[in-house]
Amino acid sequence: MFKKILVANRGEIALRIIRACKDMGIQTVAVYSEMDTNSVHVHLADEAICIGPAPSKKSYLNVDSIITAAMVTKCEAIHPGYGFLSESSKLVDACNLNNIKFIGPYKEHIEKMGNKSEARKTMIEAGVPVVPGSQGSTNKAEEALEIAKGIGFPVMIKAASGGGGRGMRIVHLEDEFIEKFNMAKSESITAFNDDSMYIEKFIEEPRHIEFQILADNYGNTIHLGERDCSIQRKNQKVIEEAPCAAISEELRNKMGETAIRAAKAVNYINAGTIEFLLDKYNNFYFIEMNTRIQVEHPVTEMTTGIDLIKEQIKISYGEKLNISQDEIKPNGHAIECRINAEDPSDNFRPSPGQIEGYFSPGGYGVRVDSHIYSGYTVPPTYDSMIGKLIVWGKNRNEAIDTMKRALNEIVITGISTNVEFQKRILDNESFLENKIDTSFIEKKIVSVKL
Repeated sequence: MFKKILVANRGEIALRIIRACKDMGIQTVAVYSEMDTNSVHVHLADEAICIGPAPSKKSYLNVDSIITAAMVTKCEAIHPGYGFLSESSKLVDACNLNNIKFIGPYKEHIEKMGNKSEARKTMIEAGVPVVPGSQGSTNKAEEALEIAKGIGFPVMIKAASGGGGRGMRIVHLEDEFIEKFNMAKSESITAFNDDSMYIEKFIEEPRHIEFQILADNYGNTIHLGERDCSIQRKNQKVIEEAPCAAISEELRNKMGETAIRAAKAVNYINAGTIEFLLDKYNNFYFIEMNTRIQVEHPVTEMTTGIDLIKEQIKISYGEKLNISQDEIKPNGHAIECRINAEDPSDNFRPSPGQIEGYFSPGGYGVRVDSHIYSGYTVPPTYDSMIGKLIVWGKNRNEAIDTMKRALNEIVITGISTNVEFQKRILDNESFLENKIDTSFIEKKIVSVKL
C-alpha cells in the first residue's frame, strides 16, 4: 500500500481523505493557501506545505506547486478530492511525468466523460438512453437556435465543458433563445475557457438520480445503488438522499445495469458517478458522468457500509475489488444536508467571517463532515459550503425525523447559514410526501413568502 499521500484539496473533503488514510496507516501531506493557515486539515495531516496565496489559481489550482509539494515530501500518490483539480487532465499528466499516482481515473476517462458532447456520443454508441439533443457542440447562436427548434422547446443550453450549474440556461420560448445562449456562452468562457455549447431537450418535472460506480483495473465494475439529488437550487445540489424512494426494485436494477454499461463503455477505472434524469413516466436518460468522488458520497457510505475513499485508494494502488454486485444490499435510508455560509434571506449571499460559536449535533444515526470550529474564519475566497450533515434511519420517515433533530441541535453563530432554510425544506408537505423534482425549491420554497 502507499506509504504517503498528498491531499490536494481543502475543507471537509481534505479532512475526509486524511481520516481515511489514517485508518489505513498511510501518512498524509496537506497543502494549503495562505488563507487556510489555520484550517483543521493543515494540523491533522502528518505534514503540511503552503502552496501559494489565497486565490485558487495561485494555490489549489496550481499544478506545478502541488507536484513540487508532492515531490519534496516524497509522496507516492495525490488524492484530489472533488472540485479544484479533481478532473484535471493536466494534473494527471504531471503525475505520470513525475511517477506519482493520481487517485482517480485515467486521463482519457476524464477528457472523454468531462466533455458533455463527447460523453453523449459515447453513450449513444453504447446503447445508453440519452436526452434528445444536438449531436455535437456549437458556439454559434443561430446554428444552436435551429437545433433547438428541431428538438422542440423547452430546451436546455449547456456548456460542453461545464459543471456545477455554470454555463447553463433553460429556454422556454424561441424569442429568448439567442440572448440566453450568449449569456451561457459568456459564462462558459469565464468559468472553463471554452465557448462550445450543446443543446438538449428540457425534461419537465424530472428527478436527478445518480448511481455510484466502483471499477478496478481488472475489469470488475459494480454500482452501489442510487442517490436522489433532486433538491437543487440553480442546478446546485442542496439535499441528497439514498436510496431514491420513488423507484421500484425493477427500475433500480435496470438503471444500475445501464450505469455499469455506461462505465464499461469507456473502460472506466476508480470511483465515478453516472447521472440520469428520471421523468414522471419512469423514463430515464443519461446526462453526464462525474469522474471523481462526489460531495454527496456519504449517503451511499451510510446505506452500504462501504468507505468510498478507501476503495479509491485501494483501486489506485492496483488492488482488485473485493466486493461483488450481489453483496451490495443497501440498508435503511440516508439524507445529507449541505450546510453553507450564506444568507437565504438576501438571495443566498455568501456570508464569510468568523464563527463565534459552534455546536455539532450528535446522537444515533448522525454524522457531521465539517472543518469548522469556534473561532474559525470562513474565507470569502472559496465555496460557501462549510459542512455536511448526514443522517441514517431505518426508512425515509425516520431519516427525516433524525435530520430535523440534528438541524435543531446545530449551532453556528457569527455568520449566516442556510440551516433554517434546510428546516423549511424538511417541513414542507410535498417533501414529506416525496413529491419532488429538480424545480422543487424554486416552486415550493423560494417562491413561498414567509
